Amino acid sequence: MVIASNLGYPRIGPGRELKKALESFWGGRSDAAALDAAGATLRRASWELQRAAGIDQIPSNDFSLYDHVLDTAAMLGAVPSRFGWNGAMVDRDTYFAMARGGPNTPAMEMTKWFDTNYHYIVPEFEPGMIFRLASSKAIDEYREAKALGIETRPKLLGPVSFLLLGKSRHAGIEPLDLLDQALPVYEQVLRQLAEAGATWVQVDEPMLVLDLSARARAAYAQAYARLSAACPSLKFLLATYFGDPGDNLETALELPVAGLHLDLTRASHAGQLVQRTLAAVPDALTLSLGLVDGRNVWRTDLDAALGTARAVLESVGSQRVMIGPSCSLLHTPVDLGIETELDEELCSWLAFARQKVDEIALLARALVDEAAVAAELEARRAALASRRASSRVHDPAVAARMGSVDEAMQRRVTAFAQRQAAQQARLRLPLLPTTTIGSFPQTGAVRKTRAAFKAGRLSAAEYDGFLESEIERVVRFQEEVGLDVLVHGEPERTDMVEYFGERLSGVAVTKHGWVQSYGSRCARPPIIYGDVSRPEPMTVRWARYAQSLTDRPVKGMLTGPITILQWSFVRDDQPRRDTAGQIALAIRDEVRDLEAAGIRVIQIDEPALREGLPLRRAQWAAYLEWAVASFRLVAAGVRDETQIHTHMCYAEFNDILEAIARMDADVISIEASRSQMELLEGFARFRYPNQIGPGVYDIHSPRVPSQESVETLIDYALDVLAADQLWINPDCGLKTRNWDEVRPSLMHMVAAAERQRSRVTAS
Repeated sequence: MVIASNLGYPRIGPGRELKKALESFWGGRSDAAALDAAGATLRRASWELQRAAGIDQIPSNDFSLYDHVLDTAAMLGAVPSRFGWNGAMVDRDTYFAMARGGPNTPAMEMTKWFDTNYHYIVPEFEPGMIFRLASSKAIDEYREAKALGIETRPKLLGPVSFLLLGKSRHAGIEPLDLLDQALPVYEQVLRQLAEAGATWVQVDEPMLVLDLSARARAAYAQAYARLSAACPSLKFLLATYFGDPGDNLETALELPVAGLHLDLTRASHAGQLVQRTLAAVPDALTLSLGLVDGRNVWRTDLDAALGTARAVLESVGSQRVMIGPSCSLLHTPVDLGIETELDEELCSWLAFARQKVDEIALLARALVDEAAVAAELEARRAALASRRASSRVHDPAVAARMGSVDEAMQRRVTAFAQRQAAQQARLRLPLLPTTTIGSFPQTGAVRKTRAAFKAGRLSAAEYDGFLESEIERVVRFQEEVGLDVLVHGEPERTDMVEYFGERLSGVAVTKHGWVQSYGSRCARPPIIYGDVSRPEPMTVRWARYAQSLTDRPVKGMLTGPITILQWSFVRDDQPRRDTAGQIALAIRDEVRDLEAAGIRVIQIDEPALREGLPLRRAQWAAYLEWAVASFRLVAAGVRDETQIHTHMCYAEFNDILEAIARMDADVISIEASRSQMELLEGFARFRYPNQIGPGVYDIHSPRVPSQESVETLIDYALDVLAADQLWINPDCGLKTRNWDEVRPSLMHMVAAAERQRSRVTAS
């Protein structure tokens, strides 16, 4: 019989219950028992929902209080020495300190999970680190489900992927050198799971879709030979996702596992992947087919999915087939059923995690008896046909404008050196100019007032007056602190992508479509369902007002086309590059309107540029060509004296510095403090031609940096960058911090910049 299987369910809860529980605990408003109870309630609801929907293999250990990679580090006792861990089981305080930092201890590095907008905590490996079983979470949560009468398939991040996702800053330590240390811990966990009654275990090895060395492939063979021998009663489902294993498929098929999961939505040629797999599949191997897209919100084309599944069934038989999502449903909103502000037609095209679980179960039932579910299949066919035929999807005016784009529209008229001189003559900035990335704290008053306006309890005039007062407060604060280039603070924005999604045609915004970004941080990705255009200016009113309050330059703040693309749920009926081009034209119009309004500095944020990079290097050049062209289309229509900034954060950028340089932004600000300016090694080798602001303090930690620590990071930067090339700024926006943290942090940053400015001038 075909098995309906799931790889993971959202952790946050339909009403962001996890976020609320975490922030209440961190804020001292609730205790550990309340946090544990909230987690148990969310887990139980997830398991019971999947069981009721007809999922045969329900995952456990897919829940996390912060991040599943951090959970794995805790399981192995991979705790850096600076956290002062006592070597017993990893306690809650140590766990959260690793994620968020402490009063005097920087947090562990955070970066993007493959090509998603989810952030994971990067494992750190250092001399003297000895792995040992230091968290029983996987076993505890399996037993918890079993006590509720629910049999689950425990989920682990595999040992090879865990090590390859980590890094060491110490010479002589290569992550794969630690495999022999890690495997005994995995063996211990697996034995305890088997003793608790588990029969299947899901082991995620997403690194199998990347370019791997011969040593990494050998590590897979070594690891799974040991694990399967250590616990022969367990069946391993080896899960790959986010792409085609490509040349690693042979390695995966040769491993001694009971099942192999393939993502058939992200593979560029899914049919070929299926044929290659069937040609070499071992006789006893179960194939898990990722036919429901776990990273987008469109309903599955069930006829196409059934066609693929039937081809596999004919080859291997129904006893060796699982139907599942492409990856964990962590990357989709929880439940479309609670949406109240999307129209009926658009809703009929969509499926969130709750609905995707139903699709998985429906596919499995249809493969057994299609006639029994004929009415359900027909209703879904009608919804797909409605989307294809809808007039709201295609706009002839947008198509015509896209056809008029030429190379000249994507190129600044003069070289950077000439522009820099013109900008300095206009802006008159000091050496080592200081600025922030854009947002300031979204206080309770800001959120409460915005909610009142949206609920109709506040008039537009009253709301605008409140926003003006908030902007003036932020501008006066920045003048008082001594920043050189100011921002308006973005009190009118809930999110850097959602704000624009609300104002662009062809884009819809949800009310409850939250997706976890990291820890308690969630975002509501807009849904790009049609051709994109800008009906009217989106930011000019607030930028103009802020600039009217001060003689210092105020940045116009925009989100770039690639980030809007990456952090939205994107239509799947045209190439992504075409959608990016449409967004770029819309944002280009906004840039030109800001310039016409007298804004002298315009920041076009592209933190997701690296995130959008294909997982295989062979595909990088094609992506970077259109991604960079999209940014240049936005930025190239301004005069020389208008300074264009961009911002990037929390990703590995060293391998695309040449492409970043081709963007030709006058100034790039980039996250660097968590990695202790590691990124600058790449800039030193590459000799980045324009100006750069490497972040000098980590805004994702409540820790207030001292002036001395900021000066130290500026020293690192000055070792590799010329003083007239360097800007001083935080890692990212300040929206998630509170004023008690922001005020001293910025004061220390400005004081450090002034001290270093004096030193550089004197020398």
